[in-house]
Formats: sequence, C-alpha cells, structure tokens
Amino acid sequence: METAFLLIGLVVLSTVLGLVWRARTGRIQRTRTTAAAHEAKRITIPGAAPFGSRVTLVQFSTEACAICPTVRTQLSALADEFDDGTGSVVHVDVDVTSRPEIANQFNLLQSPTTFILDGNGVLQARIGGAPKINDVRAELHRMLSPALV
Repeated sequence: METAFLLIGLVVLSTVLGLVWRARTGRIQRTRTTAAAHEAKRITIPGAAPFGSRVTLVQFSTEACAICPTVRTQLSALADEFDDGTGSVVHVDVDVTSRPEIANQFNLLQSPTTFILDGNGVLQARIGGAPKINDVRAELHRMLSPALV
C-alpha cells in the first residue's frame, strides 16, 4: 500500500513539475539591472557577428536542436522587420555545440535560448525554449519606442 502512495505521489509531482516547466518555456523573463551593475553585465561573445546599435536578438543553438532553424528564420525576419536599415536591430545565432564554455558562462540549459540585449550589449530579457514571436515583437516595440517624459 505504501508503494502505491509513493508511486501516486511521484506521478503527481512529475505532472506539477512538467506543467510549471511548460508554462515557463518560451516566455520572456526580463532582467533587472541596477545602474552600477549595468557596465558589468555587458555581454560579449568572441567570434559572434556584430551586435545591433539598439537591440540584438542572440539565439544560442545546437546542431541537435530540431526547432532551432525555425526559430532562426523567425528571429531573423523579426530583426529585419524592426531594423531601420542601419543595423539598429540584429539577430545573431551562436552555435554552442562545440563551445561548451559559452553554455556554461550563460547557464544555458536548453536550446534554443534567446537573449534580448539593448544597444549597450546588456541583457534585458531571456527566453528559454522556442520564443513566442508575438511576445518578442511586443518586447521590441517596448524597447524601441521613445521613452515618455
């Protein structure tokens, strides 16, 4: 009887953890950076394409990732949609398959993982899993719209 309760408990726990994971996957998680920590949080990735002057969408991918090519196409199109022709919004894809030091540096637990960086290269938001493109579009609108005084 105790074994049955233990198994039922494990099934319930697994179900709850799965639902929490599913609810968080693909969602934008904004970061909070104080002014003092702003400079220390600047992200650099050796060998990566140049970042955008206003926003950079950094996609971390692996060769084994089945959805990464689709995400790459969507984020690239989104960057083109918001770019004013001067490289203000850029999509950068970083393959971390053979670069585990990058995965460790940024605590990448799944692929794809997308970072949204401001014009200074500071992380503003992070998305684990396939991003919800309309959410990314709304975040770009928020970041690129003029600040109200």
